[in-house]
Amino acid sequence: MKLTRILPFARILMDLAVQEGDIAVDATIGNGHDTLYLAKRVGKTGHVFGFDIQTEAIENTAKRLKEHDSFEQVTLFHASHDELIKKIPEHYHGKITGAIFNLGYLPGGDKRIVTKPDSTIRAVDQLLQIMAPEGIIVLVIYHGHPEGAVERDVLLEYVRTLDQQKAHVLRYEFINQINNPPFIVAIEKRSGVLINQ
Repeated sequence: MKLTRILPFARILMDLAVQEGDIAVDATIGNGHDTLYLAKRVGKTGHVFGFDIQTEAIENTAKRLKEHDSFEQVTLFHASHDELIKKIPEHYHGKITGAIFNLGYLPGGDKRIVTKPDSTIRAVDQLLQIMAPEGIIVLVIYHGHPEGAVERDVLLEYVRTLDQQKAHVLRYEFINQINNPPFIVAIEKRSGVLINQ
């Protein structure tokens, strides 16, 4: 048996949550790798909502999706992920089974433009409101730059405070690697509190 690396483990978690016909969210589309992956998972009968504040990310992702015949099942928003509750149509609320965030900056883009903990926390809060029971949120946290370290600390403090009756929180990381490797925080929305058990 081999330990699963960080990015493949993120996909394993998404595989658990997202099936054909489901609704999913890529909260930080970047260059569109996860958006395409989710589009393939949900297929023609599902839908993916993607968010990014950078025009370059929207353009790169749209191009990637079109090249792989997966554009029609995706809606891309040139907007911050903390606008998702108002951008995603209400008839999809309660149906989202998976969401992924790759925090930090756009690979190959402007490293001065980074995700911020406040907007990320607002987005997670909104997802927990509108996700389906047992839906999974995956946060891939890149903290090898100063703003990333700040975001890491704020996010870890936030997820520790989530009510365990409402969500399960997992942290997955390799703790003996140099250069601040990325790690995962996964949040599973609970399906409800069991009574008398």
